[in-house]
Amino acid sequence: MNYSLQTLAELYHKALLNDVLPFWEKYSLDWEHGGYFTCLDRQGGVYDTDKFIWLQNRQVWTFSMLYNQLEKRENWLKIAKNGAEFLAQYGRDAQGNWYFALTRGGQPLVQPYNIFSDCFAAMAFSQYALASGEDWAKDVAMQAYNNVLRRQDNPKGKYNKTYPGTRLMKSLAVPMILANLTLEMEWLLPAATVENVLTSTVEEVMRDFLHQERGLMYENVAPDGSRFDCLEGRLINPGHGIEAMWFIMDIAKRKNDTNTINQAVDVVLNILNFAWDGEYGGLYYFMDAEGHPLQQLEWDQKLWWVHLESLVALAMGYHLTGREVCWQWYQKIHNYTWSHFVDSEYGEWFGYLNRRGEVLLNLKGGKWKGCFHVPRGLYLCWREFQALAKKLN
Repeated sequence: MNYSLQTLAELYHKALLNDVLPFWEKYSLDWEHGGYFTCLDRQGGVYDTDKFIWLQNRQVWTFSMLYNQLEKRENWLKIAKNGAEFLAQYGRDAQGNWYFALTRGGQPLVQPYNIFSDCFAAMAFSQYALASGEDWAKDVAMQAYNNVLRRQDNPKGKYNKTYPGTRLMKSLAVPMILANLTLEMEWLLPAATVENVLTSTVEEVMRDFLHQERGLMYENVAPDGSRFDCLEGRLINPGHGIEAMWFIMDIAKRKNDTNTINQAVDVVLNILNFAWDGEYGGLYYFMDAEGHPLQQLEWDQKLWWVHLESLVALAMGYHLTGREVCWQWYQKIHNYTWSHFVDSEYGEWFGYLNRRGEVLLNLKGGKWKGCFHVPRGLYLCWREFQALAKKLN
């Protein structure tokens, strides 16, 4: 099926404003205690009231970003404020490290073992500060960002379970998200910090994690970029690799760096060719670079965010390069994604399918799925197709 660019732009815009955001506005808001319910069943019923810091901050970011970038809706700012004030009060320990989970009322449940809580806090409060003009929100954003810089070489700190010195590894997730976070916070950071961090993170991702011959992005490597022949060392996370590549495109676009943009597009295409399920369609969740069995028992599931990140990367790659192969792959991923994940009856998207593409969990939100990947993906695809349609006209 062929799509016009304007038709695609309208599809994404309508889905974002008329389907996905209204679901979260109707069911997720905890006006009594602050913050958001994210454990929502298919129809929006709350099945657990615990509050996971990643998802709380991501929802603050989503509504703040849309207020800043799409439309100055006061309701969106009010929703962002409801989460930001709750998180500022309850989200951190005495040293300023962000917890992983809280009770509904804000009591800590899970220790601050994960640097990504700090990453998403920095993203959230940066966008909220931009939307609200609140100086205190800038302070929270900067404190969280400095935490990330401080912890990037030892992300789990004292909560790291690995034995020191035997098989040291670093994860793609840290430099890729630091790159995106820094670009997000450019308005708030010193220019020298922005340039230094973006240069070093892009270089690290494309030098250490990219297998130059195979063109695949590895999830874990040694500190010097060499590889281990073990389960973690052979791990390919297709969604992560593809998401990292549109981060790289976004950064390279600032300097009109066409070489890096095309290299990132090549990697996206290599990952898609490697990870596409030729029998049932869709992209695998995890893969072993050498085809060995995986420790992740959910390896063959089809997940919402993997496909959304692919749509974003392909839309962006097509817009920036005009390469026909991006358009061909875009249509293939689009057809699978929109026919399998969208819940036309109750709104929003399913998150977890089995290998055959059947709904495995009919939740709309949980411990990992919240108000983030679907609205962000819809917004970014709308932005790319809208801009491309205008340019071609």
